Amino acid sequence: MTTGDQHYFVPEPSRWPIIAVVGIFVTLFGVVLTVNDVSSGPILSLLGLAVLVYLFTGWFGDVIREGRSGSYNDQVSVSFRQAMAWFIASEVFFFAAFFGSLFYIRTIAIPSLAGEGHLASSHLLWEGFKDAWPLLNLPDNESYVPAREAMGPLGIPLLNTVILLTSGATITWAHWGLKANRRGHLVVGLALTVLLGVVFLGFQAYEYVHAYEELGLTLKAGVYGSTFYMLTGFHGLHVTMGTIMLIVILLRSMKGHFTPKDHFGFEGVAWYWHFVDFVWLGLYVFVYWL
Repeated sequence: MTTGDQHYFVPEPSRWPIIAVVGIFVTLFGVVLTVNDVSSGPILSLLGLAVLVYLFTGWFGDVIREGRSGSYNDQVSVSFRQAMAWFIASEVFFFAAFFGSLFYIRTIAIPSLAGEGHLASSHLLWEGFKDAWPLLNLPDNESYVPAREAMGPLGIPLLNTVILLTSGATITWAHWGLKANRRGHLVVGLALTVLLGVVFLGFQAYEYVHAYEELGLTLKAGVYGSTFYMLTGFHGLHVTMGTIMLIVILLRSMKGHFTPKDHFGFEGVAWYWHFVDFVWLGLYVFVYWL
């Protein structure tokens, strides 16, 4: 396709989209079976994940080879940036939905159950219900196991906040090194960012074990437990994805794939990582402190 004086690269027909559909379907189908205690569920989930690993390795490998061969021009670069911006925008709305749920629960649903607000009659459901957050005690329910204590903002949560903020600084330092054509700074900065991402995930795993075993904070611990794990768990998934992307970019940087003028692969991952940092600050304030 020719636009003006430039040829816009159009790839050949690809098998990757159909492989993506198969991998996503098998993974989600396996998760559904697992949730419903079907023995084949975990096997199907792992099979689907294996297909997705093959998909990302092959598809992104093709994109890297196309970029290294000089197939992409400035117009393709603009398209990549627009696509990454829209992807991050979709992630913003993804987390906005969960923050919105937390806001609704804390400012509307719980006060209403306590006889406050425009839905004050809701207090008739549970007489004597008190408006409190974190909500550790609910009316008797067979499936409800109350948490013994809420998760505090100090300790591991505060340490993880410092770790992620530091990782934002190290990846920015790596970006400066790339633009200054100092490959040593680029590689060291990326390696430190990867290390900080792995340490963050390790501390979060330890925090989950502590919450389950010592605080009694489980998914069955009412709306507080479910919102805590939903918000922090999805963020942890995004940190995992970001760390994997950083490892790929680190390996590419060590091979000399990026130049001061041509490094969108690095920039896209850096944008994503800064987004992950920003979301964590919101989580730390609204989940741990308030």
